[in-house]
Amino acid sequence: MSGRVRGRAPDGGIVAVLGIPYAEPPFGADRFGPPRPRRAWAGVRDCVAYGPVSPQSAELPGAPVWSPGDEDILSLNVWTPEPETGTRPLPVLVWIHGGAYTFGSSAQPDFDGAALARAGLVVVTLNYRVGFEGFGQVPADGDHACPPNRGLLDQIAALEWVRDNIASFGGAPDNVTVAGQSAGATSVACLMTMDGARGLFRRAIAHSAVGPVFAPELAEHLTRKVAAEAGVAATRAGLAAASPQALVRASDAVAEGYRQDPYSGRISWDPVIFGPVADGRLLRADPLAALAAGEAADVDLLVCHTTQEYWLFDAVGSCAEVTTEPELSRFAKDFGVPDSVLAGYRRIMPDATARTIRLAVCGDLMYGEYSNRLAVAHSRAGGRTFLSRFARQRGGPGPEVHAWHCADVPFAFGNIADDSARFLIGGPPTPEDHHLSARMVAAWAGFAATGDPGWQPAGDASRDAIRIWGAADPAAGPGFWRDGEVLRELWSTFTYRPAQP
Repeated sequence: MSGRVRGRAPDGGIVAVLGIPYAEPPFGADRFGPPRPRRAWAGVRDCVAYGPVSPQSAELPGAPVWSPGDEDILSLNVWTPEPETGTRPLPVLVWIHGGAYTFGSSAQPDFDGAALARAGLVVVTLNYRVGFEGFGQVPADGDHACPPNRGLLDQIAALEWVRDNIASFGGAPDNVTVAGQSAGATSVACLMTMDGARGLFRRAIAHSAVGPVFAPELAEHLTRKVAAEAGVAATRAGLAAASPQALVRASDAVAEGYRQDPYSGRISWDPVIFGPVADGRLLRADPLAALAAGEAADVDLLVCHTTQEYWLFDAVGSCAEVTTEPELSRFAKDFGVPDSVLAGYRRIMPDATARTIRLAVCGDLMYGEYSNRLAVAHSRAGGRTFLSRFARQRGGPGPEVHAWHCADVPFAFGNIADDSARFLIGGPPTPEDHHLSARMVAAWAGFAATGDPGWQPAGDASRDAIRIWGAADPAAGPGFWRDGEVLRELWSTFTYRPAQP
């Protein structure tokens, strides 16, 4: 470690040490470069508050916002039980936040690690570069290294810090599980296949992985769009001349431009303009193909997805609306969804509107089916694999709360009583919710400790090897992973390929 640190006073037997720098600020001469080890500091550093977040425009409830000038953004946080004499090193869980590779941070209230630490883990959460700083494709310039996937390289640097330092916090460096949700889950899947991450973790948890990753041509095309919007050349020198704030504004404008142009292809439906790039070197291929080739067969994998993923984006108004059959057909064509898939959903959901079918298809396309294929690919290649689905819904006097994207996270972290979780779970938690959360916390803790979350590993994502969280009737609800085998058969004619321009 680069120096001594002092965390918060123990709370309920748990010590939190927040905002520990794991790499140098990635700006100035280091901008668009790989992360560099942190220089040593003198004395004891107070680590009692979360570090600054990566450049972004998002303002998330309960979390810090980025301000121009915030540069010391590569930090991590540790929650650990108070040490006891003779205690063995504890298993370690390292969390990678989501946010469409564009926003988010480790400081979101959902990700407080205290409950998981009380379950017997040392918990680490981390910040990494997002948006253009982390995933924009920057052309090489002489001696300046401008690797793609800088956000993934930051994550590897944090895992190296864990390997080298976590024993000082009571953790076992040889028993590390890396976990994430959404963009964080796909980051986990990428790390499983990257040479630079080999040996840094034993197990992986991926909730709602989203795929596929970007082809280099798409990343280069989007760099040109962002550079043009920022008024600079699409070169390293040109992009470096633009401030982080300018590139955030330009990126937001490019994404909004796609959102306003319904005829700009698949990106108009979900204008995420940054993500991991299958560059053939750092990330050789989409993780789905790499796992199928057995590149991570020695890593245990736990996969989960929610059964109504896309309803969240409809509820918050962040996805394009589909209200007519022609719009539904255009959506399917833009994503390459076969007509047979739409026809199958119509059979399963005979009374559904075009809007409802689109939400079901899009959630399964982007998250559910991709997650299932990761599990099946890993299992068939010899990897020990566990599969689960989160199906908890909630009715009541207000709008129905679906089993939607992100709803599983506060349950797995044990943070459902926090006010920040109320929108996701539909109000204050019930006794049944607390019971469900305790079971999910125990599953994560068991998997991180021994590789056993409490149910049998999957052979081929069969029903008897899938844990269903929070459903009174696991087969309830058409199009929401009811008759999972029927849906899997529908999707069998669809092929995931790296996203192209």
